[in-house]
Amino acid sequence: MQKIARHNSFSKALPFILPSLAGLIVFSLLPIITSLIISTSSWDGLTKLTLFTDAKSFFNNFYIGLKNFRDILKGDEFWKVLKNTLYFIVLYLPLILISSIAVANILNKKYRGIGFFRVLYYVPVLTSWVAGALIWKWALSPEYGIINEILDLIGIEGPKWLQSETWAMPSIVLASIWKDVGYFGLIFLGGLQSIDPTYYEAAEIDGATGWRKVWYITLPMLSPVTFFVIVISIINSFQLFPQVMVMTKDAGPNGATQVFVERIYKYAFKYHKMGYAAAYSWILFVIIFIFTTLQLKLQKRWVHYDT
Repeated sequence: MQKIARHNSFSKALPFILPSLAGLIVFSLLPIITSLIISTSSWDGLTKLTLFTDAKSFFNNFYIGLKNFRDILKGDEFWKVLKNTLYFIVLYLPLILISSIAVANILNKKYRGIGFFRVLYYVPVLTSWVAGALIWKWALSPEYGIINEILDLIGIEGPKWLQSETWAMPSIVLASIWKDVGYFGLIFLGGLQSIDPTYYEAAEIDGATGWRKVWYITLPMLSPVTFFVIVISIINSFQLFPQVMVMTKDAGPNGATQVFVERIYKYAFKYHKMGYAAAYSWILFVIIFIFTTLQLKLQKRWVHYDT
């Protein structure tokens, strides 16, 4: 009887879930399977692909097995790209956490016009990355950029930001923080407002100072939000692309801003090595999966969920 009831329930639900299921298969599962097959090929992206209509022809003409993966992992470029990406994360992650928590504390104050400031901080999030990156490219220009002009006023000679192998990636980090701080700041704001005020009242009765309240109450209570921000930030960092392409068109001096998605894009659409680009994509997926899995396991040590 239970099996019959379950079958009837599934039959009734099927018409409602079928459109979403069809979309999932057509727009997600099918492209994923296709990209995996393409990653084992030498397809250039221009030759007519007969993967499904004539699979035998495709495998005879393009199939090369795991050669793309071996070439990527054995080459020096992959390790440079990984190093650049990790360098970005090391710079970006602590700065975005500190600045987002600071913004959240500012926006958590109760004073007149706070709603306007919340919108103001969120404006960069709504701004197109192309427009934002062009603004930062102008601001960091060594000839007429406003940042070097400000530094010159206080007697500091500004570097050639985007033209310098040393400063190119920090410039990308600076622009990324400007773009993301409003988004993560509002997430932390929600976390701050969910903390029960009685915790602070009890701490004040016990004589706790401001920093002790932050260390023993605010940060532990914000740990679930912090964990979410860290996971999303690292995933986004591995998918770094528009700011690199706009601000440093050729991946910076001596490849200083070469990152995964930039390489995938250029191999696919500039060098017409679609199979190589697909292999890069799957390697990137594995790296993101490993990092996310590690974070999910490590969260038990420092994330405190208020029950």
